Amino acid sequence: MITNGTDVQQTSESDVDNAASEPEPTELKTDESSDAGDEGDAVAPEEVKSTSQRRSISFTVRGLVVGAAIVVAVAAVAALAWLYVDARHQLSAQATQSSNIAHAEKIALDYAVSAATMDFKDLQSWHVKLVAGTSPELNKKLSEAGTSMEQVLVPLQWISTAQPLVAKVRSTAGGIYVVDSFVSVQTKTIQAPDALQSTATYSLTIDSNNNWQITDVGGVGSAMGAK
Repeated sequence: MITNGTDVQQTSESDVDNAASEPEPTELKTDESSDAGDEGDAVAPEEVKSTSQRRSISFTVRGLVVGAAIVVAVAAVAALAWLYVDARHQLSAQATQSSNIAHAEKIALDYAVSAATMDFKDLQSWHVKLVAGTSPELNKKLSEAGTSMEQVLVPLQWISTAQPLVAKVRSTAGGIYVVDSFVSVQTKTIQAPDALQSTATYSLTIDSNNNWQITDVGGVGSAMGAK
């Protein structure tokens, strides 16, 4: 019995020594965890670098797209602004041209009515209206023509009245307007006491660059066609 007790005691002591010499399970787990951690740390930088590169490329493409979109938008706005300014300029030019044409036609029609209205008893007033608004050169020419016409108007006892019909710009260049104007004329003379109706046509050249002066007149004697 003592022997067995001794064996048991020796066996127990041996087991204790063996147990003490063997590594603890927790330490092994700790080592494995540490190794796994080391391996994870070794892979992580490559993954981070790859992700960073992808993000860099993604950001670069996005930046190019956004930049291109901004350039296109700016170009579109600039084009629209240019078209708007050009359209306004064209509309303004058209409005000015229309206004100038209307003004030239009014000048021509008013002059035609005045030139076609005559009374042999008061030819001085007719002379004044005949040269009104004309250039100095034309003024002289019309004054001489009016004096010559008196030799016909007085003996015929000429009386005529005129009503405006229409005036139309025939051509325009460099601010010079050529306008044809038409007036309806009622004429009485000693040879035709009953009023005769005719249409007188005047062709005027008007210079808008020189205070809208009339520089040439054709057809001043048109009203003389009704006798």
